[in-house]
Formats: sequence, structure tokens, C-alpha cells
Amino acid sequence: MVLSRSRYKYVLFSETPFTSFSAIEAHEKAFAFFWGITKEIVYDQDKVFLSDENKGDLLLTSTFKDYCRERKFRLYFCRKADPESKGKVENVVKYVKQNFLYNRPFTDVALLNSESLAWLGRTANAMVHAGTQKIPYDEWCTERGSLVPFIAIPIRPSSILYTVRKDNTISWKGNFYTLPTGTYKGRGTQVNVSKDNDFIVISDQAAKHLCTQTISTGKGNLVSNTDHKREKSADITQMITDISCMFSNPELATFYMQSIRLEKPRYVRDQLILLKQTIENADTQTIDNTLQYCLQMKVYSANDFKSVAAGLLQKKSWEKSTRLTSQINPLNGQSPSAAFCQPMQSAIADYELLMQNEN
Repeated sequence: MVLSRSRYKYVLFSETPFTSFSAIEAHEKAFAFFWGITKEIVYDQDKVFLSDENKGDLLLTSTFKDYCRERKFRLYFCRKADPESKGKVENVVKYVKQNFLYNRPFTDVALLNSESLAWLGRTANAMVHAGTQKIPYDEWCTERGSLVPFIAIPIRPSSILYTVRKDNTISWKGNFYTLPTGTYKGRGTQVNVSKDNDFIVISDQAAKHLCTQTISTGKGNLVSNTDHKREKSADITQMITDISCMFSNPELATFYMQSIRLEKPRYVRDQLILLKQTIENADTQTIDNTLQYCLQMKVYSANDFKSVAAGLLQKKSWEKSTRLTSQINPLNGQSPSAAFCQPMQSAIADYELLMQNEN
């Protein structure tokens, strides 16, 4: 968001696409940053604000309409394919991409937003604007007295409580939606569910956001998010320490998992979870032999570790079945002595002699 006269800017990043509700939250943060609210705001025709357009009649989403009624600022929506009417904010987007984001390493969105506020303070709002030849901060100090005073209001979508099932899902209007692992905490666990355009927003009873899911248009579908199955509570280092204790040689196991971490840093958590599942489904000797083989062959992958372990288990099962295979008397459960007798064999010459005598 940028103030038209002073070019004083505010930037907010999100890891997920904005919904009407999260866009309203962004408005509130911008107004707090500006120390006030403008009397009119210019928008692009975005679906988080508009549900439909009918030859100039713009239909606001219900969530955004309620917010505008509360804040009482005027709305101006640009026409489609009209870059001139929204050039100021488009220039800000380009400026942020080319100046702030370019070559900047990403850790998480919270740190990125913190860094963007610092960048606004030292660069975007503190340096002379190329168009106005004035410093945005100085101009904002002049015009902020003309803004409508900002008083925070509670922003919360209307929601309904839904019961969480044992498999960490909820049933909403004929479909099932997954929740992050650990949401279900026993019988009677409930979450708040609210509709926001094409999404449902799910939060716990303390209003902590859990997830946002796309609404399914059919019936009987399972809308899932693979990220929900990940164990996020444990730190990677702690996970390695815990899993290494499941091996006979924790030091070797730690070295192996650290090697996986270096080999696949983006997927290390998934790798460790798979490794843990493999260990739980095999005996100690098989796991130790698998570890020795993978270290010797420099195989640093949980999927390959699982395949090697499965091969060793299959080989062990075959050898065991071969040793135990024998003819058993079904009546007494014992091996009859005759079962181990070798039949007598006749020489082929005896048969040739018999044939000659017949002739």
C-alpha cells in the first residue's frame, strides 16, 4: 500500500495466497503503520475484494463489504487492463522486487516482514523519490494530520465450531478436510471454521490459525495437505538424537543422518520420519546390517535405506523357511523317518540286459 501524495509505503508478505480475511488484516497493519486511514482507497479488481462485476456494477465479497461498512472509506476500483490508473502501486511492486527482494535469502515469512520494515525505514521511505524529488517520510509527517485517526478494531470472521475426528480431519458440507498433525487431542476436540470466498479458514478455540483449505466443489471428497502430516514439533537436531538411540551404535547412526541432512537439506524432516518408520518395522540386527551397508556404499537416502532393509528381511525370511521346510505327519506333527530315506537307484545297464534277454 502506498500513500498517493507522499509515496509513503507499506509492505507485507504472506506465505499463502491472500484471502478476504487476510487482506483485511493487512489493511489494519497498514493503517497502524500510517498512523491513520485515508478517505479513499484505489484498488485493482481482485477476487479477494470483488465477487463479481456486472457491466460496471461491482459486487463486493461479503467479508470485505462488512469491513468497508465498519471503516467507512470510499472505494475506487480500476478498470481492467488500465495500468495508468494503478501505476503508483505497480511501481512500488516493481521497486520491492528489484530493490528489496533481489538476491535476498529467505528463511521464513516473519523474518522477511521484519526485514522489510527495516528496509522501508532506511531506504524506501527515507530516500528521495525519483518522481516527486521529495523524501516520502518528510511528506508523510506533513500529511498524517489529514488522515482519519486509526483506532484498532477486532477483525475476526464469523465461525462455527466443528468436531475434530481421530484422523485429524473435519467434515464440512459433505467433504473432509485435513488438519495439522496433533490437532486432535482426544474426544471433544473442536475447531473454529469460517468461509472466506473459495477457502475455509480453520483455527483453534484460542483463535490461533491452524490452516486454510480450498473448498471442494464436489461431495464426499478428502481435501488434504501433505504438510499436515509432518511432525513439526521436534527440532531436526533433536529428531536425529532421538532416532540415533534406536540403533545399537548411536554414533554411527548420527553420522549417517547428518550425511542425509547435508545431502537433502530441504527434505531432511521427511527423510528422518521415513527412517524412523523403517526402524520401527524391522529387528535390530537387520537395521544395524542396513546401516553398515549404507555407510560402506555411501547411500545417504532414507528411501534406499528402507529398500536395503526390506531386501535383508526378505533374504532372512527365505533362509528361515528353507531350513524349516520338511515333511510333517499331519496326525502327530512329527517328521516320519521314512521321509528322510533315499530311494534305491538301478543302473541303466540292468535295464539294457533285460531288454536283450527279451529279444
